[in-house]
Amino acid sequence: MESCQLPLATLPATPIERLRLPAELSGAAGTNRARGGTPQISAAEDLAAVTAWLARYADTPTTLQTYRREVERLLLWAVMQHGKPLSSLTHEDLLVYERFLADPQPAWRWVMASRKKLARGAPEWRPFAGPLSPVSVRHTMVILNGLFAWLVDAGYLAGNPLSLARSRRSLPKPRITRYLSHDMWQAVKDATDAMPVETERDRLHAARCRWLLTVLYLGGLRAAEVASTRMGAFFCRRDSQGMERWWMEVTGKGNKTRLVPATDELMVELARYRNANGLPPAPSPGEDRPIVLPVIGRERALSRGALHLVLKEIFALAAEQLRARGPEWASRAEVLASASAHWLRHTAGSHMTDQQVDLRFVRDNFGHASIATTSAYLHTEDDARHAATQDRHRIGWKR
Repeated sequence: MESCQLPLATLPATPIERLRLPAELSGAAGTNRARGGTPQISAAEDLAAVTAWLARYADTPTTLQTYRREVERLLLWAVMQHGKPLSSLTHEDLLVYERFLADPQPAWRWVMASRKKLARGAPEWRPFAGPLSPVSVRHTMVILNGLFAWLVDAGYLAGNPLSLARSRRSLPKPRITRYLSHDMWQAVKDATDAMPVETERDRLHAARCRWLLTVLYLGGLRAAEVASTRMGAFFCRRDSQGMERWWMEVTGKGNKTRLVPATDELMVELARYRNANGLPPAPSPGEDRPIVLPVIGRERALSRGALHLVLKEIFALAAEQLRARGPEWASRAEVLASASAHWLRHTAGSHMTDQQVDLRFVRDNFGHASIATTSAYLHTEDDARHAATQDRHRIGWKR
């Protein structure tokens, strides 16, 4: 790693693995460092301490990536803009940071100029794609609260500067808000159906887009699970009534394996997709092809980032078609334009609960550890409660 010759405050944000910190910003003498006692980790500086915390999530790559991003943003802001090591941050500092997340300025230092996802080593890389929504800010602060609490338990910090935050100790799990309503989901399907198929490459790409949406929605899979699952994960067995039913074996967070029902509709779409790629309708046992095939190089699985880019293209097309309907669709078009792969998982869960699918079945299909996680998809129940309260609970002033 090359050391920075200019003051940190004059430089654009850089990935933490390329950052050289002066001693006064390393956290070795942080004002919130625990003094006395026996520390449970060997870290002597902040970067080593947060690395120890992140190591706990090594078996869940998606969580690890999310947590690293949030810790990296905080550490970079602390040392490059606030002029403090992470282990010297106070409650008041974190309030300033919370406001910063909603408008990361100066933009040249913090925000990527291009919407294209850049490699961490690219000179134009920045930690933010843009301002965070209130829901994203809240989620960030929950993650950081967990970091600080763990560092206190590990004997590295004397106290958690976020423990004083309002209602932080009893923070409820927020309702899922990043999902597509039924009309927006229909717009996504319409845009996919309208994709060009004039050339062989276009035809294969359109077939891949339709299949990717299908497996994410009907299977409720995470993008990382799609990237790692092979065609041989589909298998057929007879149920207690002698009926053949297809299943898909998926390895998810924490390296836990679950069985996802492969419905008749899903299997029809799989056969359609395989036929488009010149393959037999049903996978063979142990087939090692990825379940989503690249247009070029069929045996190599697409990365989670590549799948994300395919979906962003679909969402952008759908948003463009919504805008063409008129100004009354503009807000929904903006929602679609900001959607990502995980929105489809939330969309699938929300739509399943709308159709009164038992929460226990949704929990098991999605690989949730707790029914409480799954209950966040109960939007329809909330809507019905709101409507009933509005219709029947009135004060009735005369004038």
